[in-house]
Amino acid sequence: MQETEADTRANRIDPILRDAGWGVVEGAQIRREAICPGRIMPGGQRGAPLSADYVFEYRGHKLATMEAKRHGKGAGAGVGQAKDYSTRLKARFAYASDGAQWYEVDMHTGKEGAIAPPFPTPDELWQRCFPTGNAWRERFGAVPFETGGGKWQPRYYQHNAVTAVLEAIAKDQQRILLTLATGTGKTSIAFQIAWKLFQSRWNLTREPTRRPRILFLADRNILADQAYNAFSAFPPDALCRISPEEIRKQGKVPTNASVFFTIFQTFMTGDDEFRFEGYEPDFFDFIVIDECHRGGARDESTWRGILEYFAPAVQLGLTATPKRDVNADTYRYFGDPVYTYALKEGIGDGFLTPFKVRQMASTMDTYTFSDEDEVVSGEIDPDKEYTEADFNTKLIIDEREMSRVCEFMDQIDQRQKTLVFCATQDHAARVRNFINQVKTNPDPHYCERVTADDGKLGEQHLREFQDNEKTLPTILTTSQKLSTGVDARNVRNIVLLRPVKSMIEFKQIIGRGTRTFDGKDFFTIYDFVKAYQHFKDPAWDGEPEEPVTGPGGPKPPRPPEPPDGGDDPVEPTPPGEKVVVKLADGKERKIRYVAETTYWFNGRQITAKEFMEQLFGDLGTMVGSADELRAIWTDPDRRTVFIRRLEEMGYDHDRMDDMRRLIDAPNSDIFDVLAYVRFMLSPRSRSTRVEGAKATGLSGYEAEMREFLTYILQAYEMQGIQELAPHRISDFLQIRYGGTNDAKRALGSIPQIRSAFINIQRHLFIQG
Repeated sequence: MQETEADTRANRIDPILRDAGWGVVEGAQIRREAICPGRIMPGGQRGAPLSADYVFEYRGHKLATMEAKRHGKGAGAGVGQAKDYSTRLKARFAYASDGAQWYEVDMHTGKEGAIAPPFPTPDELWQRCFPTGNAWRERFGAVPFETGGGKWQPRYYQHNAVTAVLEAIAKDQQRILLTLATGTGKTSIAFQIAWKLFQSRWNLTREPTRRPRILFLADRNILADQAYNAFSAFPPDALCRISPEEIRKQGKVPTNASVFFTIFQTFMTGDDEFRFEGYEPDFFDFIVIDECHRGGARDESTWRGILEYFAPAVQLGLTATPKRDVNADTYRYFGDPVYTYALKEGIGDGFLTPFKVRQMASTMDTYTFSDEDEVVSGEIDPDKEYTEADFNTKLIIDEREMSRVCEFMDQIDQRQKTLVFCATQDHAARVRNFINQVKTNPDPHYCERVTADDGKLGEQHLREFQDNEKTLPTILTTSQKLSTGVDARNVRNIVLLRPVKSMIEFKQIIGRGTRTFDGKDFFTIYDFVKAYQHFKDPAWDGEPEEPVTGPGGPKPPRPPEPPDGGDDPVEPTPPGEKVVVKLADGKERKIRYVAETTYWFNGRQITAKEFMEQLFGDLGTMVGSADELRAIWTDPDRRTVFIRRLEEMGYDHDRMDDMRRLIDAPNSDIFDVLAYVRFMLSPRSRSTRVEGAKATGLSGYEAEMREFLTYILQAYEMQGIQELAPHRISDFLQIRYGGTNDAKRALGSIPQIRSAFINIQRHLFIQG
């Protein structure tokens, strides 16, 4: 009997590792680690997960990985996998073994080659990884992650981020930056860092004589509240939510705690001057600045003064955005990130949800006044071409906004949670009203507005929207408030009705949809404002780029955006009265929309044209001729396998729907999409196919069977090819006859029914 890989591990590899002290010495763990679950795919499927056979962890650090192969296969077969594991886990060494051969790779120096047992002991491997001793590194490593009794385990990139920050602190680095995509758990990472600092009694004196004083700074109350709740594992008396109202009541700032939470505005007066009464510059040992790219490190920003006042503290900036010219000062202040995990990685690993973008161009993307239209208020410039930036800030045309609302409401599943980003708070109110006027759900709370003007009522709407057990409100409109930091996991649609100023803001908005949720295979961005052009930025999701330089040295940063205030950024108010125009009767019905879809496909954004070219190539490996495709399509079992294979390759039902629209055949079958793309056959509608099948495929059957087959054809015409799947036979029999026995009395035996079910499908696809 041939030895399996499991046999090799148990009988040949594990004993050698135990002899070296792994799994025996305290703190020296070896375990199999599920690195990532695999990319989210259609139909609730996942791509291939990634797991390391062995991860060697000692004193809280992952030092090495190993890939095991069946005895006799050779260690070389596992080297590539081991390198991939160690690259992801930031482990210094990678090993491969089949129990007889052993191979070692030093990921730092590049040195690699065969080795012989004994395997390095935990202390030997530790010394090779960290030849220079550091007492704080070991103290941090001795504090385990807080897992809530095993309910939560850090993902590999979260472990990497925590370890990288603690290593920087151990080396006395004063300014630290983490760059992680929205939705990857930056607050959880901040909590674990604070937990280890708290438990190890690290502080600015570098002597473990007292617990640290940690400040978590956010720019909005809801973000500070979310962080406060995320730190609930700390003793209650260790946490303090700093409130300006409480400070005024007590006449002093709170000091008797270990972890403090507040917003930047707490340290500002109404005149934008600083107030730090009660807090000495060295009071805080460690400060976490959430969403630090939003202005906290710009020289021109008032926030910078807060950080400079507390300069003695070690300061950790959290951001979701790579270095760009608009946030170069953030990187200049904090330095290069000690760890980066990008959106592309998160989607590829399966920790974030993929997305597609529908670019919604219309015949009224710009406007020039026409005498047939009516100026309701304000003064129109008859020679000016008003652009997207002018709409709803300088110019209001409600008919245009209503047409946009009708367009996206017609395209989305109105049961799915949706965020709509508007130009101003007033615009958000009008769009809310338009949505509620055209919705199919009768509930008056279907769509609500959440902006600064909505106050506590808006916060209540947001909490209800975030509650995945509740279906109302289903849609929220906003202007600026929900673009960052709001954790609503089941957002399926994001609608952009206002220009997006920068790639940074674009990534933040996209992050509202990337959080995973059961049954959520992707989310869709409906882009009415050409924000998709940010995808053309080569660094929009890459590593932080180098500063832009010119002939005279570094290019100066762009003027800073105004810092956010309170719980909603202050909207720019153009001078002068807004112009309100009413379009001539019937003119709004002439507004037309053309949609172009881009997809997240195999780790990159591609256009619909590129998607079709990819489909053309992949179909060439699956089917050789139109007749072969037709033969597959008329056999329900073969067709089911074929469709499943298409889905595994990324061609899911929703993308096929997009392809139908692209070839101007919205009521056709998936077969027609495939036949058109691969063999240039003209698509036919399902209605046409059904009429043909009725004309040629019903003869020879008794009246009851003809009625049953007609019923099936009607279901196909209305719903599509999924109605012709093999398992649907029993459903149809149950619906029409109440069960199998009654169906057999009316139609004949089950083999006869199945034969008729398959035969009618041949007539559906006999032509075209």
